[in-house]
Amino acid sequence: MKILMAGKNVKIFLAVILCGSFLCVNSILTEGKNDSALGFLLPDIASWKPAESPQNYFPENLFEYINGAAEIYLAYDFKELIVAQYERRDSEFNVAVEIYDMGNGKNSFGIYSVERYPDNKFISVGTQGYLEDEALNFLVGKYYIKLLCFDCNGNSDDYLKLFAQEIVKKVKDKDAFPVLLKAFPKEGLIPNTEKFFLRNFMGYDFLHDGYLAIYRLENLDFDCFLIEGESEEKTKQMLRQYLDAKNKENIQEIPMGYCFEDRYYHNIYIARVGNYICGVMKIEEGFKEVGERYLKTLIQNLRNI
Repeated sequence: MKILMAGKNVKIFLAVILCGSFLCVNSILTEGKNDSALGFLLPDIASWKPAESPQNYFPENLFEYINGAAEIYLAYDFKELIVAQYERRDSEFNVAVEIYDMGNGKNSFGIYSVERYPDNKFISVGTQGYLEDEALNFLVGKYYIKLLCFDCNGNSDDYLKLFAQEIVKKVKDKDAFPVLLKAFPKEGLIPNTEKFFLRNFMGYDFLHDGYLAIYRLENLDFDCFLIEGESEEKTKQMLRQYLDAKNKENIQEIPMGYCFEDRYYHNIYIARVGNYICGVMKIEEGFKEVGERYLKTLIQNLRNI
């Protein structure tokens, strides 16, 4: 009787193992299908062929590809990366393609904005792109794309632009820059210094969805910033927390909002407009008029968006 029970137990055990193996294999196959979620964006160019199978990376293993830099992508809610290598037929020319899915247009602009520099060689591709040595980085919709050309004998710019154009054609939702960038005053704005920070804006974990732009007038360098709240009440709370983090005795109420002196950012002028916070910082002594004027312009521009 014991032997019979043992036999039954063995059969049950083997059935469980086989079932588990089937589920495991099925899970692997399913993952394989999900791995190609970005495959439709890979370019198909007659004179070029894939050098190897594309590789996919996700938040849990992104460090395997960009160890040491993965954290900044994860800070913008990175979703997926596909990497592909191409080689030109009958030549040794190679192009590497990296397509980062950042989930939405704000996050893709955010990671793009912190990696570009104002003096980059900007070109018209997607929303915006720039060439640097044998590389082309550009932004289109929720995607941040990086292309790199190897051993292209002076033809790198042409090849990189070709690949970029083919990728852009495949993107359905080609969002423009975030609409809030339009609220930044034009006078004195240093082009291509606008940045977006999803979290920990200005070093505070309660400040999120912050935009920053750098300005230069004749005798003054300063910054303007914008913060987008989820609602008017939550934006009020963010502003209260920020003011509470400062020296309360130093804060002055002004007709448009508040102003105070900060050890890092000199004089700061700040106000709330609905579910937005706007401000001007790094205003040195003697330039009070500049701070108030730019704060007034920010308020007016936000009301018109």
